[in-house]
Order: sequence, then C-alpha cells, then structure tokens
Amino acid sequence: MHRRVVLNAATYLALMVGAVLTLAPYLLSVQTSVKTPQQFARQSPLAVPSPVTGQNYVALAVGEHTLVPPLVITVQVVIVVVLGQLVCSVLAAYAFARLSFPGRDAMFWIYLSTLMVPFVATLVPRFAMLSRLELRDTFWGIVLPSLFGSPYAVFLLREFFRGIPEDLISAVRLDGGGHLRALWHVILPLSRPILSTLSIITVVTHWNEFLWPLVITSSERWRVLTVATAALQSQYNGNWTLVMAAATLATLPLLVLFLAFQRHIVRSITITGMK
Repeated sequence: MHRRVVLNAATYLALMVGAVLTLAPYLLSVQTSVKTPQQFARQSPLAVPSPVTGQNYVALAVGEHTLVPPLVITVQVVIVVVLGQLVCSVLAAYAFARLSFPGRDAMFWIYLSTLMVPFVATLVPRFAMLSRLELRDTFWGIVLPSLFGSPYAVFLLREFFRGIPEDLISAVRLDGGGHLRALWHVILPLSRPILSTLSIITVVTHWNEFLWPLVITSSERWRVLTVATAALQSQYNGNWTLVMAAATLATLPLLVLFLAFQRHIVRSITITGMK
C-alpha cells in the first residue's frame, strides 16, 4: 500500500511538471502581451505587469498592421479544408473499409506509405503545378493541395469503419438501401466522435500551417495568420509585447476549440486508441 501511494504521488508530480512546462510558454506570452514596451525593457520577463495594458491588442485590431484580415482569411481556409477533407476522406475510407475491388489493400497501403514522404520533398512540385494553373497568390492555391483528404485521415476513418458491425450494413441492404444510404444513416451517426477528433486535428494543422501559405502567396491580400505574425515579428523585432499579443491571439481560438470538444477527443481515443 505504501509503495502504491508513493508511485501515485510520483506519477502526479511528473504530470504536474509536464503541465507546467507545457503551459509556461503560453502563460509567458499572455503576460508579456499585457505589458508596455517600457515595462518589458525595465522589468524581468517573469515580473507581473503593473499596470496591465491592452494597447497591444488595440494596435492589432485597428492599427496599421491589423490582424483582422489575416484572421478572416485563415478562418475561411480552415473551413474549406475541413469540409473538403471530411467529405473526401469519409468516401475514401468507406471504399477501403467496406467495398471489395481488385487491388484494394495494395492501393491503400501504397497511399498510406505517402506519409513517409517529407512535405518539403513535394513543395516544389506543388508550387510548379499550381503556378502552371495560375493559382499562385490565390485563395484556391492555398487550399487546393489539402482539399482532397490526407493519408492519416483515411487511415483513421478506415480503421474505425472496419470496427462497425457488418450486421448493421446488411440490415440497410435488406431494406433496399445502397452504400450511400448505409454511409449516411449508419456509418456517419456512429462515427461522430472520430469525425469530431479528425475535424479538430485538421483545424489545428491548417490553422498553424506556415510554410505552404508563405511559399504560394506573395501579397498581403491572401496572407494567413501565421505568415502575418511572422511578418510582424520581422518588422517589429524590438517590440516583443506586440509580437506576443499576436501570438496569443493566434493560439487562443485553438484552446477554446479544444476545451469545447475535449470530451469527443477523449472518447475517440478510448474507442480507437486501445484497439
């Protein structure tokens, strides 16, 4: 009993240390963002701001280099990519999980093996193809490479779809329904946890995406939030309070999203992770 208590205490202590190390950078950015440049220069970075100021957020909202247009572009990009990935990944995963056709498994594993290819290896071919299509520095140039699903999403959904009992699909067929009806009325209602998790993963991935928008766009019109924050950092290299305010604003929606859907994430991990 004594050994178990010590082991539990050590486990919780390790988890607390990990939580502190994980949250410390974000808390430091929030603390720095409510300081003036004079306070940041004179005080220790860990000093509590006194008084607290919101001038950095006001400058980012209505100032010369406002982050509102990049925020709007980023939201639009994320919405379009999430919808496209969900539709295409669901259809592909259902085909790999429930349809029988020659070469199905070989095609799936070949497609999945593209996860081993680094993104930078396909960066130049993507850029060349979209430039030939005259989609450089456009909205569709940003979203098109990620619109038709991803190997990870197809793999995740395929494994979940394979775990759904075949009797439910057979019942739909006996009732005169086809594959689309089985997918809409049986598969998708049972897959809400995994679809929620996949949506959150896709949102986080493309909200934080930096390299591809930086390469494919060249004007401020289609500048996403990550690129705008990097440009702000290079322009105001000495004004770290403004840069930290921009970083805080860029991270805050993701934290709200996770807190709102954490129950679905935990449930999907319970369903798919153990299996």
